[in-house]
Amino acid sequence: MEQDETKGTNLNATIDSVSGLVKAVPVYQDAIQPAAKQIGQTLETVSKTVNIALAPIKALVWGYEKIEDFITNRVSEKLKNIPEENITTPPPQVAGPTIEALRYSGHDPNLRELYANLLATAMDKETIHKAHPGFVEIIKNLTSDEATLIQVFKGNNQYPIIDIRADFQDSNKGFITIYSNYSHLSKIVVIKRTDLIPTYLDNLCRLGILEIPSGVYLTAPNTYEPLETSLEWESVKELLEKEPYKKIGFERKLIKPTAFGKLFIENVVNEKK
Repeated sequence: MEQDETKGTNLNATIDSVSGLVKAVPVYQDAIQPAAKQIGQTLETVSKTVNIALAPIKALVWGYEKIEDFITNRVSEKLKNIPEENITTPPPQVAGPTIEALRYSGHDPNLRELYANLLATAMDKETIHKAHPGFVEIIKNLTSDEATLIQVFKGNNQYPIIDIRADFQDSNKGFITIYSNYSHLSKIVVIKRTDLIPTYLDNLCRLGILEIPSGVYLTAPNTYEPLETSLEWESVKELLEKEPYKKIGFERKLIKPTAFGKLFIENVVNEKK
């Protein structure tokens, strides 16, 4: 508890120091600096705004008691079908960073579920060896949307994606990629910012969860046609038609989990059975 209070005090001190920096800027008397009064008022307004913007963070950061309550209840629920003799103390290199990460991610239901699944995996003698310490860092690098997006790969599925290109009619001049990693994944799972899905996919590939193999695509009939004929590209086609030296083209690709990603999905994304 003492450590928790110390960290809470540090957070408050950080917020107060931000405000203090703003307030510490000297404000000159009107007679000396006529413009200084306006500057001071502006900085005071900014200071108040900063305080208001940072105030909710205090409520979002979980204390030890809240973390303990969540782990006791949620992780216990996930381990309800595991024989009591199989429940064991998790490795500290997994449990420690997970508990610490919950301080700052516990308010997000998508992320805290991943942490709970990881702890449940690490507390079962049958699966403890699958609780890779690196999984904690992966979750810490995910947005709430990305935690949701991973759900579509739970069946080790692979999905078609395409790059939208503006091809020069003179093939020697090559092409310009105008949109990368376009997919219809938003039709499978509810994502808040569908416009950021290509960026989410890039991040999941960066983290080693997903991969886009070079030169590989799916060959099943009518796999890519829905992507290439999407109404979303009508405006792009119209724009390119006004520039006769270009035409629209597509590069067919696929995205799928890596071997490491499959292990992550199996033990962190999937619910424990």
